[in-house]
Amino acid sequence: MKAESGFLWQRALRAAASVKVLLADGDPDGASSKAYYAAFHAVSALFALKGRFFSKHSAVEDAVHRELVNSGVWPKELGRFYSLLRELRQVGDYDRLTSVSVEKAHKALEAATRIIEAVHRLASDEFPLPESWPRA
Repeated sequence: MKAESGFLWQRALRAAASVKVLLADGDPDGASSKAYYAAFHAVSALFALKGRFFSKHSAVEDAVHRELVNSGVWPKELGRFYSLLRELRQVGDYDRLTSVSVEKAHKALEAATRIIEAVHRLASDEFPLPESWPRA
């Protein structure tokens, strides 16, 4: 399970780095989608560490709320961030008439960053942050 969780963690970090590139390139839809996947892979890595795998995006979101937020492991704000990311990804990837605003894409970056940092805090030995990660 550590191999799977480590692989997913590296995917999360790569996706987070891509968000900044997409924002700089003027692609808020793409940035929002990558921000969602950064958070998705980070929480998937955490669940994989416990031997938990999901086949649907909605199942991951449900597990975030049930096992992390509602249980008190994470504050409610992180649950709202995860749900926001899923909504923005839906707009950015699939909506035919609207796009994600630049402002919301920056919010998506913030949300993904906060979720990645929360996963790191829960299992810092398994999920290290790179030296280049912006420190508060």
